[in-house]
Amino acid sequence: MKSLVVFVSVFLFAVVTGYGTAYGKGADINSMIELLRSDIKTAKKEVITKAMQFTDEEAAAFWRVYSQYEFEATQIGDDMLALIKDYANNLQDMTDEKAKELVKRSFDIENKQLKLKKKYFKKIEKVLSPIKAAKFIQIENQIRRAIEMQISATLPLIE
Repeated sequence: MKSLVVFVSVFLFAVVTGYGTAYGKGADINSMIELLRSDIKTAKKEVITKAMQFTDEEAAAFWRVYSQYEFEATQIGDDMLALIKDYANNLQDMTDEKAKELVKRSFDIENKQLKLKKKYFKKIEKVLSPIKAAKFIQIENQIRRAIEMQISATLPLIE
């Protein structure tokens, strides 16, 4: 997971510091994003598999629910990525109105993430157990916090 967090950090630094320039030169930012997402998904599955120690029956039930969760989480990730790009594009000329808009959008994203975890905790506890569902939420929170810390460390503060 450590290498994944480093990769996220380097990628976000490139997006924030060079998004406009790289995009103007024809670099395919969307391809880079999809590569990053693929790596994150693969690493997350490995971490979850090792930490959860599923039986074969549990694994089959969990991964069916998890694929739905991941699909919805990706949509929220799209919102977060759009927010980061918007922030990067407006960082040099930030206005009061834009700052308020960006903060409101970030709150909305946090609310969507919490709502999603609550929804899928209920679904996972039905196919596994409340303890295993809680363990998944712990793992998910640890992974997300590690990535969010890297995002926070990479994004420059508003001047």
